[in-house]
Amino acid sequence: MPDGGQRRFVRVRRLPSPFLLSDVVEHLEQFTGTADDQLVFTGPKGAQLRRSNFTRQWRKALEAAGLTGVHFHDLRHTGNTLAGEAGASLRELMDRMGHSSTRAALIYQHRTSLRDKMIADEISRRADAERRQSGTQRAQDDDEAS
Repeated sequence: MPDGGQRRFVRVRRLPSPFLLSDVVEHLEQFTGTADDQLVFTGPKGAQLRRSNFTRQWRKALEAAGLTGVHFHDLRHTGNTLAGEAGASLRELMDRMGHSSTRAALIYQHRTSLRDKMIADEISRRADAERRQSGTQRAQDDDEAS
């Protein structure tokens, strides 16, 4: 335990794609440090960020960005919803979020019209490919050509 008897909860996260990698590296270099065990966000004195400090900093950041009504957890929810819409399985969502049960991960597998269209398009693509390879379909096509 760190000084003061407080527990420190740290999770290691890996960026699976380079999408934000340069932004994260720049942030670490500018604000925290680049050691493998470095915290991504720190408080004003470089220590673990506390809720009271975070809320104050979050509000400043929202104001600077011209945003209102955005909660930090909204970012997690949006990211995991997008992952679900992109086709992440329940297990993949659980791994991304660090959950051991399916209950929380199911929240992010919303039914959306975009995802419905993606599923329907993929089913159509696979059905068309199978139909083109079917001997019955080839025979029917030959009969129609005669």
